[in-house]
Amino acid sequence: MGSTESCTSCGKGLVEEGFSIFDCPNCGEMIIGRCRNCREHSTPYTCEKCGFTGP
Repeated sequence: MGSTESCTSCGKGLVEEGFSIFDCPNCGEMIIGRCRNCREHSTPYTCEKCGFTGP
């Protein structure tokens, strides 16, 4: 598994406090990055490996 430096939803760099990084809850093969804004607003993200979409 690699790492991510930007939000999977909006593409913003993960530099501000409050971001999260986790494995795709469906396949576990892609690392999902979420900036604080997208997390707080439940902006959808999609796993590029399996197509899973989550908030």
